[in-house]
Amino acid sequence: MRILSFKNSIGASLIAGLLLTLASGAQAQAPATTGVQGKTELLWFGQAGFRIKSPAGKMILIDPWITGGPKTPPMYKNDLAAIGPIDLLLVTHAHVDHLGDAPAVAKANNIKLYGPADMDTPLNTLGILPPELTHRFNKTGNVTPLPGIKVTAVQAEHSSLLVWKNPATDKLESHPAGEAMGYIIQLENGFKIWHMGDTGLFSDMKFISEYYKPDLVLVPIGGNFTMAPDDAAYALRTWIKPKMVIPMHYGSNPMTKGTLAEFQEAMKGSSIKIIPMTPGETVQF
Repeated sequence: MRILSFKNSIGASLIAGLLLTLASGAQAQAPATTGVQGKTELLWFGQAGFRIKSPAGKMILIDPWITGGPKTPPMYKNDLAAIGPIDLLLVTHAHVDHLGDAPAVAKANNIKLYGPADMDTPLNTLGILPPELTHRFNKTGNVTPLPGIKVTAVQAEHSSLLVWKNPATDKLESHPAGEAMGYIIQLENGFKIWHMGDTGLFSDMKFISEYYKPDLVLVPIGGNFTMAPDDAAYALRTWIKPKMVIPMHYGSNPMTKGTLAEFQEAMKGSSIKIIPMTPGETVQF
């Protein structure tokens, strides 16, 4: 597990150090704090799936393509319960590599699946999840599903389709599932994570960054269905300019050929801290 350290200066709300190791770091502005102490921890399952442990110890699961994910570590792939209890479940859109195991997680933990309104509706009408286990919201809508945690839905330039096997016919059916979204997740201490979901380039990335001021961005780089490495680098360097970025959504599908090395090359000379992860790895902030 890697640890990225922050020091909050009281009153000035500044981060004195942003360290990937004890020997290196860069100064940056910190989010406002609410008095909650503790670290933020991210576990990557591969593709766009993350489990976030909040400073207060709440477990947030996003886009859990776990049992079907080709890069998921065996301990999770073979036993979904190994992810542990989940307090908050978020899905960006209905494609199988994002919706994945979310219905099973919602039922096992008796929690709501928070997602695009027109994705959750067919989950209800098709009988995949009951209405009491879903929460519908849309872009710029925000929710406070847990004390001190705020989630805002933001734009993603992508599609969304629900593929469902009808038990009566044993055949696959395609159902419209609204529009894809990203999420700004603000944790108890003010730390903000922008999970971009699946997205191509769009100029309002600049607005989202300026308005919500994310500290960490989880960005797709695989190409074909999303931004390629050079697209993601352009968005980050030109519009978003975050303190830190974790590349995601690459290496799990032969059609998404973008690589970490290409992304790192495209980001050369930038002061943005790239945090590469491997599936199953945990990083703390």
